[in-house]
Amino acid sequence: MLFTDYKLGSLTLKNRIVMPPMTRSRAAKGDVATALMANYYRQRATAGLIISEGTQISRQGQGYAWTPGIYSPEQIAGWKQVTDAVHAEQGLMFAQLWHVGRVSHTSIQENGAAPVAPSAILATGVKVFADPAGKGAENGAGEMIQHSMPRELTKAEIKAIISDFAQAAKNAITAGFDGVELHGANGYLIEQFIDSQTNHRTDEYGGSLENRLRFLKEVVTAVADAIGKDKVGVRQAPLTTLMGAMDDHPEETYIAAARILEDIGIAYIHIAEADWDNAPVMPVAFKEAYRETFSGTLIYSGKYTTERAMEALGKGWADLIGFGRPFIANPDLPYRLQHALPLNEPDKTTFFGGNAKGYTDYASIKHTEATVLEKA
Repeated sequence: MLFTDYKLGSLTLKNRIVMPPMTRSRAAKGDVATALMANYYRQRATAGLIISEGTQISRQGQGYAWTPGIYSPEQIAGWKQVTDAVHAEQGLMFAQLWHVGRVSHTSIQENGAAPVAPSAILATGVKVFADPAGKGAENGAGEMIQHSMPRELTKAEIKAIISDFAQAAKNAITAGFDGVELHGANGYLIEQFIDSQTNHRTDEYGGSLENRLRFLKEVVTAVADAIGKDKVGVRQAPLTTLMGAMDDHPEETYIAAARILEDIGIAYIHIAEADWDNAPVMPVAFKEAYRETFSGTLIYSGKYTTERAMEALGKGWADLIGFGRPFIANPDLPYRLQHALPLNEPDKTTFFGGNAKGYTDYASIKHTEATVLEKA
C-alpha cells in the first residue's frame, strides 16, 4: 500500500510517502527562498507529497534565523521557483504556514520586540536558533539561545494574526503551492492556544476547552474560506511536549479539535508522534478515536520504518506516512524504501544553516549506480 497512488481531494499522489516539514534555515536575505532550496526540494519530488519547511506568515511569526517567509512579493517569487522545480518533476507540494508565538527571541523580532503568545509564560530551557551577529545563512554561524519572555496578545492582535494566516494561504497559492498545512503542533502559536498549560487567558480565547480551541477554529475557517477547504491540512502533536507546550487532557482536547476540523471539512490532519527516546507512545485507542472522528485523510509521522508504515496503513489508522530525517540524506527515499536499499546517514552538523554541503550533495542510488557504470 505504501507505494500505491492515493487521492487527496482533487490531487493524485504517486505514492503514500510524505516528506514532512523540516526546518533547514537556508533562506536568503529578506527570508526569501533560494535556487539552492529549489534544488533541494526538486531532488525529493518523488515523494507523494512534499510539505515545505515551516514558513512564517509575518515577521512577528518568525522564531529562528534564516527561515523563509511568505508575506512579501520577494518571498512569493522565491517560493515560485521552488514549486516550479517540484512540479517539473511531477511532484506535489503544500506550504506549511507558521507562527511560532512565544518561541522566538528579541534579536529575531522586528525592532527587538518581545515575542507574542496567548499568555505571558516563559518556557525555561526552550531554545531558538538565532544569528545575533548577523552573519547570514551561508556562514552557518547561528547559535541556540533561550527564547525571550513573551507578552500576551490583545484580542485585536489575535484577529490580525488570523488575517495574516488567510493572506499567507492566498500568497502560497499565488506562489504555486498545491495547498497549505497550518502548523498547529510542536508548541507553536496555534498549539499554545490549545494546550491548557500554555493558555491562561480569561477571555473567550482561554479557560474552557471550547475557548482554547477558538483560535484554531477561526484560523482554519479563515484559511479554508480564502483558498478552499480541500487545499487545507492541519498538523497536530497531541502527546509531544516540545517547546514546553502540554495539555492536561490531551486525548479529550485533540479529539475535540479533530471534531472541529471534521466540521470544517479540511483535506487532512497530520499527526506528529513523539520521535525521541523514551517519548510517550500514542495509544492505539487514541489513533482509532482520530479515525472515528475525522473522515478526511490522516497522515502520521515519527520514526516510521517501512514495516511500521505498512502496519499503520493496513490497520487503517493512517492513509499517508511521513518520513522526516531519512529524507535529509536520501533524496530518492521512496525508491530506497521500495527496494529495501540501505539509507545514507545525515550529517547533523549541517541541519541548520550553511550551503549545499549536507543539503543537496547527497547522491541518489541511481546516480551512484550510473557513476559506477561510467567508470567500469
